[in-house]
Formats: sequence, structure tokens, C-alpha cells
Amino acid sequence: MAADREKQVTSPPLQMNRAALTRFLESEFPQVAQMFAIDALEPMAVTVRLLHDERHLRPGGTVSGPAMFALADVAVYLAIMAMIGPKALSVTTNCAIDFMRKPAAGVDMICKTRLLKLGRVLAVGECLIYSEGQDTPAARASLTYSIPPST
Repeated sequence: MAADREKQVTSPPLQMNRAALTRFLESEFPQVAQMFAIDALEPMAVTVRLLHDERHLRPGGTVSGPAMFALADVAVYLAIMAMIGPKALSVTTNCAIDFMRKPAAGVDMICKTRLLKLGRVLAVGECLIYSEGQDTPAARASLTYSIPPST
């Protein structure tokens, strides 16, 4: 049987839970920590919420591109931290984002993120960003992070 011969691929276990990630964000990035909430966490995936605030809006009353970029960036960062532990000096090395439709006004933005690759040096993640209550994404992002060497 082919199914019997298939190798089971399992993700490594989480190194940080939601509470630990929230504390980490508050201690390392207090300037933005209150902008985000972690809705769900599992190995290699996280769902992060950008809490609605007037400062995230652009003319016309919709969420700005920089605010959606920040959401994607933080979400991939948290997904990586959850898997490798608190290595604050991991940094974004590349980001591509497609803005596909106008975000809904007056609601949180939800970023569903999964890690596609988690290596010793690089991690690659992808995000779909939704307006809360919407079924179609407002944006899609792909990010690559550099992970500092273990000491």
C-alpha cells in the first residue's frame, strides 16, 4: 500500500505558547504590542489580529498598506518565535505583499499565517489577511526571515 509507505511529516513542537508570545511581544516590542492579539497558535501556524484603531486608517477610512504590512510582519515573526523560542534578533530579509481588495472599515484585520520553511538560518512564511467577518482576503504576503545563529 502506497499510503503505508508514505513518510509521516510532523512539525517540531512549539517552544512558546500564546501567553509566552504575548509576554515576549510586550517586553521586546512594547511600542506596538498593544496593536496585536494572538487568536490561534499551532505548530508552524498562527492567527494574529490587528486591533482596529484610527491610527491604522488611510484617507477613505480603510486600513492602510503599512498597517497590513506590520500585521503580516508581526505574524510571521511570532510564528517563528513560537517554533524556535525567543530569539529577538531574527529579522525580515524580504517581503512581498499583494493588496487585493479594499479592507472593510471599522473592523479588526485578521492574518492567517503559516511557515513554509523553518531552517537553521532562514524561515519563509505566507499570510492571508482578512477584514474581520469577510471570507475573501484583502491582502496576501510572503516574508523571509533571517534567524541569528545559536550561541
